[in-house]
Amino acid sequence: MMKVIWSEGALLDLEHIRDYIAQDNPAYANVFVERLLKTTRHLPQFPESGRLMPEAKNANIREVLYQAYRIVYRLSPELIEVVMVVHGSRDLGAQ
Repeated sequence: MMKVIWSEGALLDLEHIRDYIAQDNPAYANVFVERLLKTTRHLPQFPESGRLMPEAKNANIREVLYQAYRIVYRLSPELIEVVMVVHGSRDLGAQ
């Protein structure tokens, strides 16, 4: 079974998302992040289950969605690395 790791940048993204939601609803902020994390629990068993990321020209860059957020990950032969979590409205094609 493959291992999932979260990059420092992806963890910072989660922190920023939690802080943003906490401005309006502190109790829901942690619940939201927990649910977002659960969205990735199937990846070790099904690493290619995420859709190909439209902006990436690489079949090893994939994403899973949770509500309005895109959880972007990179596949390698022995590892799944979550590289970022971004709002779906953000244009990643320009990066």
